[in-house]
Amino acid sequence: MAVPTRSSNGAPPRPGSARASVLVGLLAVATLPAAIAATRLSRRYELLHASAAIPVAAVLGLGAILLARRARSRLAPTLGHPRGTRTARVGRVLGWLGFLLALTAAGSVGVYAVLSLVAD
Repeated sequence: MAVPTRSSNGAPPRPGSARASVLVGLLAVATLPAAIAATRLSRRYELLHASAAIPVAAVLGLGAILLARRARSRLAPTLGHPRGTRTARVGRVLGWLGFLLALTAAGSVGVYAVLSLVAD
């Protein structure tokens, strides 16, 4: 072969699901702060309206965790230290962070709802 191709560089390919897990994990982590910032910039919405982003962040977080798991399972049979292992790890950490942020926000909204019922 006169010209090297992507598959002939000698290194095993990095699974696309590892990169996708990082991207989805970043979206999961950024969803709630973006929703809160949007409520601060808008005069029509209050902070409680940002709670609509909680399920979105939770689903994105779980998606990042599953994509990272898929990448790791594809890299498991590879000998040595395959490319993409660290990327999948970062995606998994971001996914858990986004999911836990969503759980924390859901707990906060739940406490607010209970306190507002008790106050009335």
